Amino acid sequence: MSETQPHQPRHPGLPAEAERRSAKLQLRVADAITAFAGSMRFVYLHAAVFAVWMLVFEKSPWPTLTLIVSLEAIFLSTFVMIGQNRQASFQQAKADHDFVASELELHINTELTRTVHQLTTEIHARLVPPSAAAPPAAGRVGGVDGGFGIPMTPGSARPRFRAVTTKGTS
Repeated sequence: MSETQPHQPRHPGLPAEAERRSAKLQLRVADAITAFAGSMRFVYLHAAVFAVWMLVFEKSPWPTLTLIVSLEAIFLSTFVMIGQNRQASFQQAKADHDFVASELELHINTELTRTVHQLTTEIHARLVPPSAAAPPAAGRVGGVDGGFGIPMTPGSARPRFRAVTTKGTS
């Protein structure tokens, strides 16, 4: 029975990078080796080969096996670095695509905001008569603070209160 994996959404910036990598034979070989070296089949194969080597071909301390494993480690570390470079190039392709997309989105949003502002200004100008369109003096120096009827004096941070006298009280 074959396993089918659900369709994973792919980043739009990746197909071009994958096509670039698949165009070069050496990159395809490196990707195949890296994919195999990062699998459990690789681990099982090496466990079996090492066991057979140590039991059949060579006696303790296994100098030839040590040499082979050291060389293999050198090559596998190189393939790991190739894989990291591959991942970095994919990440850069994604980042470049995301930057272009976000810049386009910012431009579109800016234009939409300007259009909404323009339309709102036009609607306001048509619906509100010019005399009613004057902003209230609330909160301004020399006006009335907060609409509570407290007069402000220029240069003062606090409302200026007038003494209130009542007639007929002693």
